[in-house]
Amino acid sequence: MESLYHQTNLSLQEIHRNLGMVERAVSATDAQKLENEVQTQIDHVISNCERLDILVMKEPPTRRANAKMRVNQLKYDCQHLQSSLRQLQHKRYVKEQEDYEREALMSRTFTTNDAAAAQASVMIDPALQHHSRLTDSNRHMDDLLAHGGSILTNLRDQRVTLKGAHRRLLDLTNTLGLSNTVMRLIENRTSQDKTIMVLLMLACCVFMYLVWRYFT
Repeated sequence: MESLYHQTNLSLQEIHRNLGMVERAVSATDAQKLENEVQTQIDHVISNCERLDILVMKEPPTRRANAKMRVNQLKYDCQHLQSSLRQLQHKRYVKEQEDYEREALMSRTFTTNDAAAAQASVMIDPALQHHSRLTDSNRHMDDLLAHGGSILTNLRDQRVTLKGAHRRLLDLTNTLGLSNTVMRLIENRTSQDKTIMVLLMLACCVFMYLVWRYFT
């Protein structure tokens, strides 16, 4: 399991680097080729995570909770990278569409009637641009909400895992005689995790509000 875990973690780091290459790609052909390669890598990571889920259940009970938490972190990182790839693909599609429409408009030969229509089009264009920005804003908000939902789901899963680990540690205390100092450290860590979860939720809400204000 350890070998597969480290291999998957290295794949996630490579995907992150490749996403930077996608963002810096000059031509649409290069960008699309890189996007396909990144998607293949993400699919491979998802397959590894499914195998890791099976291997986690074969771990000893004392190590299972920690192994499950590590696999959940890999899944969360993979979801984040998948969301980043989709945003880059959407950004590229919008840019290609704008370039195509601009080129078509510049290459068109206007007649007298077309000139009047073009003037009307210029008048309507700001409203269309405003509507396009609102549409993009709504789409970005949907992406942010989905991303925030995945974060909250992952935090809830980790909270359940920590509760189970804490319960098992309490059971082990009666058998192994763990010191009160160690137990207090564990309880403080649980309290800190709850505080971090609340802060992350608040930060996510503030970020989504700022994005909404920016696009509108």
